[in-house]
Amino acid sequence: MGRWKGIVLIVFGSMLWGATGPMMEWVFKNSGLSVSFFLTVRLIIAGVGLLAYLKITGKPIFSIWKEQSWLKQLIIFGIFGMLGVQYTFVAAIEASNASIATLLQFLGPIYIVIFVSWKSKMFPPRYQIIGIIGTLIGLFFLLTNAKVDQLLISNEALIWGLAIGVAFAIYTVYPARLMKEWGVLIIVGWGMLIGGIVLALISQIWRTDEWGELTNYPINLMSFIIILVGTIAFILFLTSMKYISPVETSILSSMEPLTAMVISVIWLGQVFGAWQYVGVVVMIVFVTWLSIAGEIKWKRKEKMAN
Repeated sequence: MGRWKGIVLIVFGSMLWGATGPMMEWVFKNSGLSVSFFLTVRLIIAGVGLLAYLKITGKPIFSIWKEQSWLKQLIIFGIFGMLGVQYTFVAAIEASNASIATLLQFLGPIYIVIFVSWKSKMFPPRYQIIGIIGTLIGLFFLLTNAKVDQLLISNEALIWGLAIGVAFAIYTVYPARLMKEWGVLIIVGWGMLIGGIVLALISQIWRTDEWGELTNYPINLMSFIIILVGTIAFILFLTSMKYISPVETSILSSMEPLTAMVISVIWLGQVFGAWQYVGVVVMIVFVTWLSIAGEIKWKRKEKMAN
């Protein structure tokens, strides 16, 4: 029963996550909101909301601020991890579309493989090389529709898209010890709030005239839904990991880009070429392969050690 509960949670959470991309794309197309303003409001509200929820449920949310070594790591994560991955993702949506941005974040595992190999000074194992090559082939089809002389997104969108993978790798790897020590939700809540405050200071949000856009009811409502849905999706995703394995999580989270693509096609009228659809499938298959093969190899090593 627990496993099926985890499957339902991860599928529903991934679909909600996938839905936020097209909704953000709609907001940028129908308003004058900038990436900095929208993301500042989103991060601060979501961070305050999550921390308030934890406080109400009795969690000691301020204890981490008394530990200088942990606090330093938290601030680094908030700026380079949370803000980094959120900003690059939203900027990629504005520069291209939700489907492309959502799929480009799947490059994250490749950057993690490269980083781990560089740190250990060892060449990646064969299964990782196969996964990387397959994912890049899928990316080629996605971005060119199998035409070598044609790039279907702008250079700006490509740069932001590649940056998503780097930021996602930092977001995934860096806070591991923090989350183990203090809990995932506390770190994410503070990470959102820190990232939002830093971005507010950089963009000087109090000087912008974009506040007037929030009086536009459709934009205001959609922004609220994005924040709410995104927060719920994250909680569902984290809760699911109590019941299912990382491999199952990786496979089922592929519902995120598929949901973003379906909604983009139906609601936003996004058009994809035949080879782009092939690229989507290839990318998802080989990113999943990286997770499955890595899990199998880890279990074999653990079995031999015992």
